[in-house]
Amino acid sequence: MANTAQEYDSVIHTCRDIFIKKMHDYGTAWRILRPTSLTDQIFIKANRIRCIEEKGISKIHEGISSEFIGIVNYALMGLIQLEQKSEVELPPEKITELYDSYFQKAKQLMLNKNHDYDEAWRYMRISSYTDLILMKIKRTKQIEDHQGDTWISEGIDANYYDMINYAVFALIRLLIEKENPGTAVPEKKGK
Repeated sequence: MANTAQEYDSVIHTCRDIFIKKMHDYGTAWRILRPTSLTDQIFIKANRIRCIEEKGISKIHEGISSEFIGIVNYALMGLIQLEQKSEVELPPEKITELYDSYFQKAKQLMLNKNHDYDEAWRYMRISSYTDLILMKIKRTKQIEDHQGDTWISEGIDANYYDMINYAVFALIRLLIEKENPGTAVPEKKGK
């Protein structure tokens, strides 16, 4: 699992770098968005990934990796908006602090689940991560439509964390396949 933690950190670094650079260019314009709008932005990204997976081609020369990075960053923005609930500008240092804090919580959740599930994510298809993210989006929209009220289920934040982790898994797998072309899903060996 040490390798998974390192791979996760590498993806965190990439996503964070893009987030910081976009914050430099655009400021925190996204702070005006309600969590529902951020959920819809995640949907747009995940839907594009699925369309590319199904069609096999893309007319825009941006691949699916950038869309998975977008999912990670929009989900982190969603977590920030759930906590901050305000359009009030926050200094970049505060935004970065919140971003890092939520990413670390997502990583810890992943490590805990990864322990219990024994790295099952490594044996999944990337398209399954896409489908799981789309399912989490549908769940999130349902909870949002109920103003966050659930009877038995986890809340919006739990779904954002899962979307982050599925997108990170996809990015790790895409990186591995890029570095080792022809790498297929490894076979799970019995214990």
